[in-house]
Amino acid sequence: YPTWKRTLARRARESQMKRFCRAQAIQRRLEEIEVTFRELEQQGIKLEKLLRDENESPADQQTQWTNQLLYLVQKKNNLMTEESDLMIAVQELKLEEQQCQLDEKLRSYMNKEDTLKTAEDEKAEQEILKQLVEVVNKRNVLIQLQEEKRLSEL
Repeated sequence: YPTWKRTLARRARESQMKRFCRAQAIQRRLEEIEVTFRELEQQGIKLEKLLRDENESPADQQTQWTNQLLYLVQKKNNLMTEESDLMIAVQELKLEEQQCQLDEKLRSYMNKEDTLKTAEDEKAEQEILKQLVEVVNKRNVLIQLQEEKRLSEL
C-alpha cells in the first residue's frame, strides 16, 4: 500500500472530520437561534399587549415599549440573516461531502490501468466526472450567492 494512498486516505478522513465538526457547530447554532426566536416572540407578544391594553399609560412608557419592540424586531431580523447564512453553509457542506465522495470514486477509476477498464468502467468514470462538474457548479453558485449577499449588506 503506497505511502501516497495512505496520505490521501488520512487527508480524506481529516477533512471529513472537519466537515462533521463544522456541521455539528452549525446545527447547535441553528438550535440556539430557534430558542432565541421563541424567546423574542414571547417578549414581543408581551410588549404588544402592553401597548394595546395600556392606553392610559404615560407617553414616555409607551415610547419605551415601542422602542423595545423595535429592538426585538431588529434582533429577530439579525437572527434571520444569520440563520440564512447558516443554511447556505449547510448546503455548502453537503456539496463538499458529495464532491469528496465523487473524487474518491473517480480516483478509483482513474487509478485502474486503461487496458483493464471495461466499457462500463469508462462510462461510469465519465458519469462521475459529469456529476463532479455539476457539484462544483452548484458550490460556485452558493459562493456567488454569499458574495452578493455580503455586498448587498455593505
